Amino acid sequence: MTGLPLTAAPGLTRGTHLGYALGSIGTAAFGTVPGLLLLYYLTDVLGVGAGVAGLVVFAPKAWDVVLNPWVGARSDATTSRWGPRRPWMLAGGLALPPLFVLVFAGPGGPPWLAATWVAVAFLLAATAYGLFQVPYVAQPAEITLDPGERSTLVSWRVAALAVGILLAGAGAPAVVDLAGGGRAGHLAMAAFVAVLLAGGMLGAVVGTRSARTLTRVQSEGRPLATLRVAVRVRPFRLLLGAFVVQALGIGVMLAGVPYYARQVLGDPAAGTLLFVALVGPAIVVMPLWLRLGRRLGKRTGLLAAGTVFAAGAAGLALGAPGRTALVLALVVVVGVGYAGLQMFPLAMLPDVVAADEASSGRRRAGVFTGVWTAAEALGLAVGPGVLGGLLALAGYRSSSGTAVVAQTAAADTTVLLGFSLLPALLVLASLPLVARYRLEPTP
Repeated sequence: MTGLPLTAAPGLTRGTHLGYALGSIGTAAFGTVPGLLLLYYLTDVLGVGAGVAGLVVFAPKAWDVVLNPWVGARSDATTSRWGPRRPWMLAGGLALPPLFVLVFAGPGGPPWLAATWVAVAFLLAATAYGLFQVPYVAQPAEITLDPGERSTLVSWRVAALAVGILLAGAGAPAVVDLAGGGRAGHLAMAAFVAVLLAGGMLGAVVGTRSARTLTRVQSEGRPLATLRVAVRVRPFRLLLGAFVVQALGIGVMLAGVPYYARQVLGDPAAGTLLFVALVGPAIVVMPLWLRLGRRLGKRTGLLAAGTVFAAGAAGLALGAPGRTALVLALVVVVGVGYAGLQMFPLAMLPDVVAADEASSGRRRAGVFTGVWTAAEALGLAVGPGVLGGLLALAGYRSSSGTAVVAQTAAADTTVLLGFSLLPALLVLASLPLVARYRLEPTP
């Protein structure tokens, strides 16, 4: 965390900053692990066809498009001695850990039964996650009126996000391997992730207990009204569009990690190394991105991060057996860009909320965060769905247990391009939207 502001700004204690940040360990775990392992678990452990597996991963998260704006509106209107957000955060934090374990605790049997179990359990888990995430993202707009203090909260949150991504993304595949792989290994992994979810989410509920609600936001009521209000605000519309396309690219890449390790590098164990190389740089470079954003502006920082990510990802098309060292070096470059892609949108969203309040006279944090979190979930879910669909078209052969199945040349090529050029092109496609974003408040 070197370089991040560590002193408490007036009004909020350092304990509140830390407590709020803990929630990002939980959001990082749920945002990372399903995208990284669930598609592969379905196709290569449960024997579910790639196309169906992609749909199973996508459909429950698409539900967030309806759920999250509703949660945002309802939490806006909540009145309790715990404030408007913490009751919802508590409900999500209690429900999600056991539901996440259930996703990987299904019965053996035919692939259709396995797919149905995972789809239903993942739908329930995604619902619980929405109950926590939407009010959690909205909290900073209510517990401080100081833009500098909001930036401090975001800085702590981004640092915790990097730690959470590293713990969950590197730890989950490692636990699968240590537990022997297969269904038993994935169940052990789910229990490990459930501990991260509970610790992070419930830690945020407890850690923000002393933060007073200084201002109440105004709800727009129905989800469609919420969506209309949000998309009318041009800076939000541009930032959201860019973020969704970037999330799609990241989602495709995360889902491709285990396939790339096995099919391209010829070493399934390299998946953990790939993920560590992807998210490890975040701990070091996020403070550097923060300084760059303060000096040159957040928009410039986001453009630079996208360019770095795309350059590194495109180079991964050179991957082949025996080139693991080269690939890891390129993934580190991708990770440097990935850190900026994670940090800058989170830092820019509160600016949009504050600017909307200044122009409209209304504080509508739940409106924006509900739409934002729904779009983020959709982008990250579409990524594995896209990869699953492409693998199905390429004739990818699913398997169950420890069976090793030879793949078609088309499937191998799809894995290679799905981990390299496709994410690069998607992130590049987001940059024109970022370039048109013109909201740059004084740091």
